[in-house]
Amino acid sequence: MTRFALTIEYDGRPYMGWQRQDHGPSVQESIERAVERMTGEQALVHAAGRTDAGVHAMAMRAHVELEREVTPFRLMEALNALVRPDPIAILACEQVPDDWHARFSCIGRTYEYRIVNRRAPLTWEAGLAWRVPMTLDAGAMHDAAQQLVGRHDFTTFRSVHCQSESPVKTLDRLDVRREGDRVLIIAEARSFLHHQVRSMVGCLALVGQGKWSAEDLAAALAARDRAALGYNAPPDGLYFTAARYP
Repeated sequence: MTRFALTIEYDGRPYMGWQRQDHGPSVQESIERAVERMTGEQALVHAAGRTDAGVHAMAMRAHVELEREVTPFRLMEALNALVRPDPIAILACEQVPDDWHARFSCIGRTYEYRIVNRRAPLTWEAGLAWRVPMTLDAGAMHDAAQQLVGRHDFTTFRSVHCQSESPVKTLDRLDVRREGDRVLIIAEARSFLHHQVRSMVGCLALVGQGKWSAEDLAAALAARDRAALGYNAPPDGLYFTAARYP
């Protein structure tokens, strides 16, 4: 058996998320189907993160083990041909040690959330960003975001369907910056709770609109209660951008 690491880009709009689902298509299913078409093997593809329905990836890391002898380049080329016309691309492929695991060896994950801050509707970016028509104060959002950095109980920002054993996570970075009519939020941590990034972004948008203060955000965190959440941002603007390994 040979283990291969994959770097994957995908448009999450057609999918119920990364993980196989009984009620709709998934990114994992599409890639595993391509692997089987190429090799005849029913291999599992393990990813660094399990993105939700409608969430995108610029550089998801994953791995697959194959009995068939194949070069990384040949595997990458074949998978890219066989996943078509699905909006998935294998950007890189390399052989890795047998103990390398896309999920359990990962020591850091980065997400980017994209807001288009304008009154005009989205055209080609529909489903690829969240349009917020009210003017956002990105500086106030960034300052308030620092209330969430560090080790906290993030129950308020956790989906009721989250399967994590503990709501306590360490958020290493939460930056907000404006680029023209774009407001970008970058979040980094070893791991995240289900809906954590979207929930943080939704509340930061309330700060940006002047509806919440930094103190309101801190109070929501301290409440440790999902009912204290201000808003859960849509999946459209969320991108998995990086996974770090030792």
